Amino acid sequence: MEARVGLTDGERTPQLAPDAGHVPVLVPDVVRLLLARPGGLLVDGTVGLGGHAEALLLADASVRVIGIDRDPHALARAGVRLARFRERIRLAHGNFADLSRVLAELGVGAVDGVLLDLGVSSLQLDDPARGFSLRADGPLDMRMDPTAGVSAAEWLAEASPREIERVLATYGEERYARRIAGAIASAVARGPVLSTGQLAEIVHRAVPGKYFAERIDPATRTFQALRIVVNGELDALASGLQAGFAALTEGGVLAAISFHSLEDRMVKTFFRERAAACMCPPDLPECRCGKQVEAEILTRKPIIASAAETAANPRARSAKLRAARRVK
Repeated sequence: MEARVGLTDGERTPQLAPDAGHVPVLVPDVVRLLLARPGGLLVDGTVGLGGHAEALLLADASVRVIGIDRDPHALARAGVRLARFRERIRLAHGNFADLSRVLAELGVGAVDGVLLDLGVSSLQLDDPARGFSLRADGPLDMRMDPTAGVSAAEWLAEASPREIERVLATYGEERYARRIAGAIASAVARGPVLSTGQLAEIVHRAVPGKYFAERIDPATRTFQALRIVVNGELDALASGLQAGFAALTEGGVLAAISFHSLEDRMVKTFFRERAAACMCPPDLPECRCGKQVEAEILTRKPIIASAAETAANPRARSAKLRAARRVK
């Protein structure tokens, strides 16, 4: 098996307050990894609807959490859910890529743990007006922060066929990227593509019939790729990993939950680089880079959801949790 299976549902799992449609993933493992020391100050860099933050606050009555999210709607909901923790929770609107700035504005120098949950929340997926989901027609938006940036519809209106193909192939790992990009560009030339239903129909008509026999909808990878580029997700992840690790005290833990292979590879590579000593070419007779070990990897293989969790929450199926501890 590629990954170690996470703890079973209910094992050391705090009793979370319900939030319709929102089920945080791998909660027991997140709690175990981040609560390595009592009374710590933790950052939930994608607090979403507050599920992981709530579990951490319940598991240790002395822990404090800073919750950050770029989605103001999610942040408002998290504020309601976490209100009972009063002085132990602070919420901030922002991108985890700007973690250093957010902490500076809050007057915080260093923290004991950082969690980055890289998934799209149920609040975003289940609201057709946000434009993330294939389940119901809605405006083709896809912005996690609807107050900033351009929508997916606006991006498609300006992108060339070659750029659309590159994004679908790179971020969606879509094998029919050229066919789909050509179909999208042709459709945009006839008129704006403004809804999720329009885009899904374009993709469905562009791909071969055998594609419909697969487990996922043929438009899933296209939607994923557009969401990633519209939100600058991979650039934000690279910056967030750097900022999160830099914010840790010695012995602090950085944990990340990814939901597709591009993210997981970035997290894995980041941890490996910080856990490595000399990075010089192997043919050099002696080390010249002077690099020292900065981190201890806590998850040699990614932790994945148990069968019970996946059955209860299908969105946990693709989740992978990795963590590393700063050693200097």
